[in-house]
Amino acid sequence: MTDALVIGSGPNGLAAAIRVAEAGRSVLVLEAAAHPGGAVRTEELTLPGFRHDTFSSVYPAGAASPVWRRMPLHEHGLAWIQPEAASAHVLPGGLAAVLYPDLARTAYSLDALHRGDGEAWARFARPFLHHFAAVRDTMLSGFPPLGGPLHLLARAGPLRLLDFARLLPGSATGLARRLFSDGGSRAWLYSAALHGDTPPGRAGSAIAAFYLNLLGHAVGWPSPRGGAQALTDALVSYLRSRGGEVRTGARVEAITSAGGRVTGVRVAGGEALTAPVVVATVMPQDLLRMTGDALSAWYRAGISRYRVGAATMKLDWALDGPIPWRNAQARTAGTVHVGGSEDEFLATVATSQTALPERPFLLLGQQTVADPTRAPEGKHTAWAYTHGPAAADWAPHAERMEAQVERYAPGFRDRILARHVMGPSDLQARDANLIDGDVGGGSYRLRQVIFRPVPALSPYKTPLDGLFLGGASTFPGGAVHGVPGDAAARAALRSSSSQGIVAR
Repeated sequence: MTDALVIGSGPNGLAAAIRVAEAGRSVLVLEAAAHPGGAVRTEELTLPGFRHDTFSSVYPAGAASPVWRRMPLHEHGLAWIQPEAASAHVLPGGLAAVLYPDLARTAYSLDALHRGDGEAWARFARPFLHHFAAVRDTMLSGFPPLGGPLHLLARAGPLRLLDFARLLPGSATGLARRLFSDGGSRAWLYSAALHGDTPPGRAGSAIAAFYLNLLGHAVGWPSPRGGAQALTDALVSYLRSRGGEVRTGARVEAITSAGGRVTGVRVAGGEALTAPVVVATVMPQDLLRMTGDALSAWYRAGISRYRVGAATMKLDWALDGPIPWRNAQARTAGTVHVGGSEDEFLATVATSQTALPERPFLLLGQQTVADPTRAPEGKHTAWAYTHGPAAADWAPHAERMEAQVERYAPGFRDRILARHVMGPSDLQARDANLIDGDVGGGSYRLRQVIFRPVPALSPYKTPLDGLFLGGASTFPGGAVHGVPGDAAARAALRSSSSQGIVAR
């Protein structure tokens, strides 16, 4: 019998397994796919020699993660690559607003759009950057996140804590209009919020936009050298060095239980595995399917109301050269936000709530500008994704996405050697956690930001003794930082009901 079974080998599953293994307990990770990693994979999607990150690619939260930082992942092959500019929002007329790790350089970029906008950003961001450890402990901790706010209060004072608290229910449009006079500067801030699914005019978007840009100053927006797979490989290697195991091609069909506590799992083919603890890093919908009626009625009702986020289409390109952005600064950015002016951006976001716009907002990555190991010499890779309603007709949208890049980088289409397209159903087929192509592990509308997946003092512990939930549907949510998985494993290790793992 194994001390703990972990369902899913994405970053949260591996984080959970590593925490258990570090405690000296035996742990087995079960992965349905043929390769570990979940949504942290690298493949040759287009042409031989062109290495594309299949799903996620840029990891500011990963670079800040207290979970990854305590692990010797560099000893297992992980190296972070930082582009010169973290991100750029391209604007009409060859202009751009650029996020640099250096706060002063970012301020200069914003001041070039409108004198005073850069200073306003620096004035607002600087105190939080100075006390970034407290901000990180608030945003990247298990639930409830009490230590970070207390540290921020002690170190920065009540007024700064109040400023931070105002961001939580605030909108990105409200924050941008307080800070900036120029529409381009405001669009720059809005675009960071669209890494989630909360429109910039809605509650909760202010903290999303501000925090992601603050991460750019504090830790950058890096990617693993050689591709996202390097992070997965490092985590698997470290887990195995601590005695943990990963089994691929092992799809869990059911979580078994008796007398109100978990007994193990049943995998495809009928094999039964026993353990006193199971940590599942699946979406709530799959947890319901796997457990049947073993969970209490109130809990089943609660997680059945869990909402997924917007659907996604993702394109990957093999390119004959770098993307020829009109704006020279955009050519140095690892991530480019393609959304245009403030008015166009807001209109596009409004349309995308119910339909696919003719000129979609794109999140675009060009990791080869800083990491040439991902493509043959002189060649490049790039990717872009955009959001919309799952029920839309996505078939013609790839052409619209390429046309949008061409607007800001004339000649882009001439450099395309091959492309790979994944619509919402393709993404879900490759990773069951990406329901309808939701790449965020569930919606980030305000009511679902804090209480993920249900209101509870510990969102990781389920009513079934020994069963814990540790995926992106639990606090603090998605992105590749491993915090939910680590928090779920810590809850399992300290739970008085998990005597099979705590005391042997």
